[in-house]
Amino acid sequence: METENQTGIIQFHFQPFTTHPGMRQLIFWTFLILFLLSLFGNATIVLIIYTTHSLHTPMYYFLANLACLEIAYSCTIAPLTLAHVASARKVSITLAGCGTQMFFFTFLGSSDCVLIAIMAYDRYVAICHPLSYTVIMNWRVCVKIVVWTLAMTCFFGIQLSILILTLPFCVNKEINIFFCDVPVVMKLACGDTHFHQTAFFIVSITVITIPFLLICISYAFIVAAVLRISSAAGRQRAFSTCSSHLMVVLLQYGCGSLIYLRPSSSYSPEEGRAVSVVYTFVTPVLNPLIYSMRNKELKDALIRTLKRAVLPQRK
Repeated sequence: METENQTGIIQFHFQPFTTHPGMRQLIFWTFLILFLLSLFGNATIVLIIYTTHSLHTPMYYFLANLACLEIAYSCTIAPLTLAHVASARKVSITLAGCGTQMFFFTFLGSSDCVLIAIMAYDRYVAICHPLSYTVIMNWRVCVKIVVWTLAMTCFFGIQLSILILTLPFCVNKEINIFFCDVPVVMKLACGDTHFHQTAFFIVSITVITIPFLLICISYAFIVAAVLRISSAAGRQRAFSTCSSHLMVVLLQYGCGSLIYLRPSSSYSPEEGRAVSVVYTFVTPVLNPLIYSMRNKELKDALIRTLKRAVLPQRK
């Protein structure tokens, strides 16, 4: 395959969603609404947790961090995607711009996965070791966990981005999805990518498979502990607290596994694009909705805040 002279500025082109103007407009407004809902929903969760003293616990601290990551994650993908959909022409991005987007996407997406696993461990300690919970999950430990998670995933993002950016690229540089994802950009390289594919697979195992296994182990212990609770109300409350987290786990890890833990030859570009839409636009909207609807404490705090904002204060 012919290799382009890379002494100039290298640019990648995104494959258009559709050439039909009416369909393009529909996709644009759908993505814009999902993007705004994601920002509003996650910002609301952060605000509710910050302003409600009873929610200043490790569980909601991790949830607030997850919501912040979702906001940053959406802002990494959505603006360029909206420009891509709105334009009748092919939208281009430079190699440096593509590398920057790959870094933030890898960094924030990996942080999401690891943080969700940490939230499962937090529920395990709270339900299985309630008397030791405040000792094990004290604030110093919680802050250190988040900082180390961000440091580790930031390192993964930097390493993968540098590895991809040093590859020689071919004349055909059309990206068949709507953002710069590592495996998609790697396919456009003309050189040997065996080492790069191995590095990406190791990162995928580290941030998807291992956290998912830890979640499964945590919930196995949680279910066993909940079934030993004699009170039906106690069991209901424990399952209600964990059910919202499990729904988010299925969404996050289901989409991640479909794209990153199976050979790219096993699915079509259209399937890859459809799954990418789900985990870049739909999941950030559903996560705050699931948590607010399934979590009684958060829902009650949201209702109280809305009442204070809407109803006039009585003297």
